[in-house]
Amino acid sequence: MSLLKKLIVSLAVACSPVLAQAQAYPSKPIRLVVPYSPGGGADNAARVIANTLSSNLGQQVVIENRPGGSGIIGAQTVARAEPDGYTVLYDASAFAVNPAIRKMPFDAVKDLMPVSLAVTVPNVFVVPPTAPYKTVQEFLDYARKNPGKLTYASYGAGSAAHLIGELLKNQAKIDLLHVPYKGGAPALTDVMGGQVDSYFANAASGLTYVKSGKLRALAVTSTKRMANLPDVPTLAESGFKNFEVLEWNGFFVPKGTPNDVVARLNKEIQTALKDAGTRQKLEGLGLDPIGSSPDEFAKFLQTEMSRWAALVKTNKISVD
Repeated sequence: MSLLKKLIVSLAVACSPVLAQAQAYPSKPIRLVVPYSPGGGADNAARVIANTLSSNLGQQVVIENRPGGSGIIGAQTVARAEPDGYTVLYDASAFAVNPAIRKMPFDAVKDLMPVSLAVTVPNVFVVPPTAPYKTVQEFLDYARKNPGKLTYASYGAGSAAHLIGELLKNQAKIDLLHVPYKGGAPALTDVMGGQVDSYFANAASGLTYVKSGKLRALAVTSTKRMANLPDVPTLAESGFKNFEVLEWNGFFVPKGTPNDVVARLNKEIQTALKDAGTRQKLEGLGLDPIGSSPDEFAKFLQTEMSRWAALVKTNKISVD
């Protein structure tokens, strides 16, 4: 065998494990970091999607909850992870708000890559079932008669629940005290127990408690009533014209993740979101399964970041 042929054979042998490894993705379990507490809206949705992804990918997609900092702690974990596709972030609307409202330990745009928008969901304005008000107007009347006494929970300063509360305060001209939590689950617990007076719950986490009577729903933040709560009016119907806020969840990976890995993840995520069983479970939680290309998700994020940055500036919202 000539020297040239030997060299070609040697290179082929040396490269074959690398090629096999690239083609075999994923060859081990994938860690899906949810930067919010177990039982919250993002966590509930992530578990439904992860179950289908595990089947489609042939590898277990393991949920890892890392709550705190309105999602920043978990997002930072992924931003600093090896960009190999085995550490994935499942974040929510706070991702687009945090850069406008606090000093970030990483760059949300430069250090993370969008993979796909997953779901959108309206928020449900809920109060304890024993509260003296049964409509938005009654809540507002009570708030005006008792300035500064009513509280509203959120799953962290800068979260969608926080900003929706600020929007309501601004438009209704009422005084509410913000009570931030490390996740949606503990916020729900305290609202049900009457320790906090109100909460803009993610429908994925709050719907079950509304239907069981553990929470009272006063309104939803979508422009149309929810199919799962047909008797609950929208905030627009309750006197706040054009009041619409939809929370969202989406997938991200560390910057530098190979394009073929991102493409595979995107393909399987979209396939999972089209799966009839998965859609039924997500819709049962009040979620709207979406799916998108990385580029479409990137454009969506730019719009969201601009929108919330403008609101934060206009309303002088602070996390302090």
